[in-house]
Amino acid sequence: MTQSITPVVLCGGMGSRLWPMSRIEQPKQFQPTLGKGSLTYFQATLQRHRGPDFAEPIVVTNAGQAALVHRQLDEVQLQGRVIGEPVGRNTGPAVLAAALCAYRDDPEAMILVLPSDHMIKGDINRIIRAMRPAADDGRIISFGVHPTYPETGYGYLTDGGVVADYPGLHQVAQFVEKPGYDHAQRLIQAGGVFWASGISLMRAETLIDEFRRLDPVTHAAVTGALDGAELRTLGILLDEASFRQAANEPTERQVFERTPAIALAPLHGVEWDDVGAWNAVYQISDRDGDGNVLHGDVIAMNTKNSLVQSETRLVAVIGMQDTVVIDTPDAVLVTKRSNSQDVKQLVDRLKASQRREVRTHTTREMPWGRIETVATDMGNDMRIMTVQRKASVQVNGTGVGPSLLTVLSGEGRCLIDGREVTVRRGQTVAIDPDEALPLTNPTEGDLKLVHLVFRGGADFGGLGHDLIMASDRLPEAI
Repeated sequence: MTQSITPVVLCGGMGSRLWPMSRIEQPKQFQPTLGKGSLTYFQATLQRHRGPDFAEPIVVTNAGQAALVHRQLDEVQLQGRVIGEPVGRNTGPAVLAAALCAYRDDPEAMILVLPSDHMIKGDINRIIRAMRPAADDGRIISFGVHPTYPETGYGYLTDGGVVADYPGLHQVAQFVEKPGYDHAQRLIQAGGVFWASGISLMRAETLIDEFRRLDPVTHAAVTGALDGAELRTLGILLDEASFRQAANEPTERQVFERTPAIALAPLHGVEWDDVGAWNAVYQISDRDGDGNVLHGDVIAMNTKNSLVQSETRLVAVIGMQDTVVIDTPDAVLVTKRSNSQDVKQLVDRLKASQRREVRTHTTREMPWGRIETVATDMGNDMRIMTVQRKASVQVNGTGVGPSLLTVLSGEGRCLIDGREVTVRRGQTVAIDPDEALPLTNPTEGDLKLVHLVFRGGADFGGLGHDLIMASDRLPEAI
């Protein structure tokens, strides 16, 4: 029987060029691909690689987003294993942690490394299946995409010729990391060059052995981080002291560019885009007769070749061309499509000003109700939660600090230490950073609460007898 392939889905990064949709706490990969109600980028990745050829995924993410990962896994009826990173260390240590995890479960494990935020059309799994024999024999296969324009934000692979005995497989002659425009244009004109998709296939053991040989310090650090990991309901949390010792480098630089095992598999017949900026969203979307991409309640008059997206209200544009308009409840972006890469610089300015709009959405509609951030001070938040009649939610700890949940109106039931407790107006529940509180509104009216989120130390002393400590942990979050 053929061994199942384990998808390793990488969920790091913010996707800053897709602000204001993407925020630090709600990054691009967890946002809907085609507007409200569609699958998120992460969920689309999961769905693309599931079925008889694939095992349950391993997801590597920021520890603070583990609950969000679980919720989105649940929405597509997948289990998966979640590895929480205490600090970011680029893709190299993340992929190695997943490979070690897969190998410890099964020494014959085959892993497929996948970015969580790309758009792909076509039968990519047909090509992946065709590359299995080479991966079984110790090859590390990097999948390449035929370039359609001289993109400066991608890495490139140059074709070194076919590999005998493996149909469709090629040698890699050279890695070119994010060339300038003129260099990229020359590469494309010369031919035999591919964009590096970030997708790769290999045996877990092969990658582990190459890390051990090429970067023993990172191999030891990640092994130690996994050995010292804390097992939680939301997955495992890697040991921070060990993980910090790993090199902050991508897998390509740590291993792929230095190993003789590397090979290239062109993704012929597959459309791919990493959707890194709003112009990329425009390029991959269906357009109307005027060349416009319109999402939400939008009226466009005398407007051509533009992307206009609204979440909650009417947006009207007149006399625009080659323009991007992104409307969210708390921020609006207007830019020329040609300037969409510059959104990252705007985000850097927002970060420097400690603007709330770069960190989180002020208002979020949820299946069970609504969350509204009403105040922010030194990174701490005050949120108003409205839980609809008969709805349930798991209110998760922040991962970095405690939080307090106080009932404003209505009545709720929560599970604490295995027993059901009723909470009413004025009562407060404390939630530790790594805990989750299951909460239900059993009434016919709304349940309203204040959620105080602390990102640093906090002293809960003196709160009186209304303080209820929540100790149950469940894999779901707001």
